[in-house]
Amino acid sequence: MVAYPDHYCTKHHVHEAEYLANRQRWARSHSKDYEHRYNTVTRYRNDTKSKQYQFYHTQQWQALRQQALDRDHYVCQYCGKPNSNTVDHVVPIEYDDALMTSLSNLATTCRQCHHLKTQWEQKYYGTGKNSTPKKVAEIQDIPTIAKILKIK
Repeated sequence: MVAYPDHYCTKHHVHEAEYLANRQRWARSHSKDYEHRYNTVTRYRNDTKSKQYQFYHTQQWQALRQQALDRDHYVCQYCGKPNSNTVDHVVPIEYDDALMTSLSNLATTCRQCHHLKTQWEQKYYGTGKNSTPKKVAEIQDIPTIAKILKIK
């Protein structure tokens, strides 16, 4: 039996502090101040980024995203994992915004591959917050990117 306000019984009470710390961490990250700071400082930090993020709320993006998912049959194009539902720009729009609405520049990807690719893009293309774009060749070949990321 657990005595209120504790969350663990006396036998497992050693986990109480860890549980409370996790709850506080979650509450901080889901607070209105945190969301406001993220949306106003990080996402919409300048006019270009603001336009890019607004694009993801348009009907055009929803249609393109669905076309890419249907074309790729919800399979990650980098590792082959089924039931993937993230659609990623192969060449980031922060680097080349002319490819923003190009279906050939979209690929279905799983969360893990998307995370790896985003990290790689930040190093290779110089994308991301507080970075300056580099003058490098665009890589549009998905198998080549998978090899670079050491996925396949």
